[in-house]
Amino acid sequence: MTELVFIIAAAVAVALLACTAAAYSYGRFAARAKGAPSVALPVTDGGTPLDTAVARLTGARGDESGLMLLDDNLEAFAARVVSARKAGRSLDLMYYIWKNDLTGRLVVHELLEAADRGVRVRLLLDDVSARGRDRAYLALHSHPNISVRLFNPSRAREGVLRRGVEMALRAVSQTRRMHNKAWIADGRLAIVGGRNIGDAYFDAARTANFRDLDLVLVGPAVGQAEAVFDSFWNSDAVIPIDALIGRHPARLGRLRRRLSALAAGAAARPYVERIRERVSAPEIADLAGRIHWTADARIVSDPPEKAAGRSHDEWLMRSLAPVIDASRQTLEIVSPYFIPGDDGAAGLAALVARGVDVAVLTNSLAATDVAAVHGAYARYRRPLLEAGVRLYELQPYVRGRRISVFGSSGASLHTKAFTVDGRAGFVGSFNFDPRSASLNTEMGVLFEHPGLAAEMRDRFRQETAAEASYALSLSGSGLQWDCIRDGQRRSFRRDPNAGPGRRILAGLVGLLPIQSQL
Repeated sequence: MTELVFIIAAAVAVALLACTAAAYSYGRFAARAKGAPSVALPVTDGGTPLDTAVARLTGARGDESGLMLLDDNLEAFAARVVSARKAGRSLDLMYYIWKNDLTGRLVVHELLEAADRGVRVRLLLDDVSARGRDRAYLALHSHPNISVRLFNPSRAREGVLRRGVEMALRAVSQTRRMHNKAWIADGRLAIVGGRNIGDAYFDAARTANFRDLDLVLVGPAVGQAEAVFDSFWNSDAVIPIDALIGRHPARLGRLRRRLSALAAGAAARPYVERIRERVSAPEIADLAGRIHWTADARIVSDPPEKAAGRSHDEWLMRSLAPVIDASRQTLEIVSPYFIPGDDGAAGLAALVARGVDVAVLTNSLAATDVAAVHGAYARYRRPLLEAGVRLYELQPYVRGRRISVFGSSGASLHTKAFTVDGRAGFVGSFNFDPRSASLNTEMGVLFEHPGLAAEMRDRFRQETAAEASYALSLSGSGLQWDCIRDGQRRSFRRDPNAGPGRRILAGLVGLLPIQSQL
């Protein structure tokens, strides 16, 4: 027995030593590979088409920022394309996921077109997005006006075994990802919210498309978004792509030809035509009637040091929690991956106890794209309902909306937002789950404006209507899901429309002690 204990202790010591050595080696590599610092380019009056267009909107607004809700997926794609085409100075983009699919490649084509005009492009991606696409990103990076950097990247770029060994030795730090989403053009216009870049976010997926939300920003809040971008771009957690894979030739010409052929080809035509039909792409100054103006809007963000487990006092949840706790009448939360934890569930219950109407919209098991997360959420449904929290789960079907460009009628929730008392709210990348709270870096827009909050609440009412979502309630020792389908009221006594495989996976995850990683 003593010998077995010694062997186990020795194995643990060796593993800890190996992990420490790996962390030290990676730290030295990252310090040597770190890119030269750069910051947002100065904003000038009338220097670019965006300068002129935005100046017409902000000229008499002083310290007020303008916020416009981007609900429609096609419009969200068009907003990015239009701002890229009108940019004359800079594009600063940071994303967790950038898919190598139709819309992902069309947006890359726009970046190349902008860079060819002299626009400086800084593209910051989480390493999750770059896996398997290193050479394409290296080709982009070889353009004199484009820089590509990766957040918390693996040194092992090829080979499953090498990457697996590094993941095992750097297991703690490898789980920390940059979940931020921001698109900043000329330092004049920013798009911040929940959407990554890819077909499912822009109504181009052939299976299910996401319900998501962004805010278009003009005014002082854009400068705050640029400051967040710069802090990440110059952080110790970020490495230029060529420092990771500098040995390979950069084939920019080949990439350019493929993207140009795609943009002009038959595969993209249906999507491009639908964009033209649905979104007229007006001048930015013509959007004034949809913009909400407020001096109480600010970008909130985790610091990049969160990737190293530091800067606890600055973590995003510390900005959001006081706003939520200040609820007096209503709190409406939308979170696709909702795992409140014991403390979060108790906090929501306490709000209800003092008279706040608390409602939460999340994915149903059939609608979610991450069934494992649903298993961790499921254990909180009954105590939340018992406390008086209203729970809704999105149906996996499009209700009252057009079918996507390529025929998909499936729906999955991806919005991360909340409103408080019909006056304040948040739109961003933050999920109400342990991963967003403790592991990933997140960002978003925290605002106070009754008109914008009312617009978001109207959207919440549409998404939680019986035709769009299941309303959960207690039924004896179990739960009940109520909805309207095909004009008929229907009730279910277990997760509706979820196959046995999903139910088994969710059930198993609910039993495992891995909630902190979800």
